[in-house]
Amino acid sequence: MQKIRKGDTVVVLTGKDKGKQGEVIRSLPKENRVVVRGVNVVKKHTRPTNVSEGGIVAVEASLDVSNVAHIDPKDNKPTRVGFRVLEDGRKVRFAKRSGELLDK
Repeated sequence: MQKIRKGDTVVVLTGKDKGKQGEVIRSLPKENRVVVRGVNVVKKHTRPTNVSEGGIVAVEASLDVSNVAHIDPKDNKPTRVGFRVLEDGRKVRFAKRSGELLDK
């Protein structure tokens, strides 16, 4: 089970986008990387094809998962993530800062 998944709200801890918040739009667990909306935007040169015309396009590049932290739902500050097994047997993620559940 991954600690950071698609749809989570995270904050960037290091780099040129330090302090920015965004939603995870893609998770790459094998490479330990995530893509966050509006963060780490790079210019990419694309070749013209039948579907699209060429040009310079702004695209979000991936970040290492260690450089982002989950946002605590209680106070909107960075938090670490832990796992807990509920009474009904489900394994869920929780914010270590406040104890709030991150999974519904």
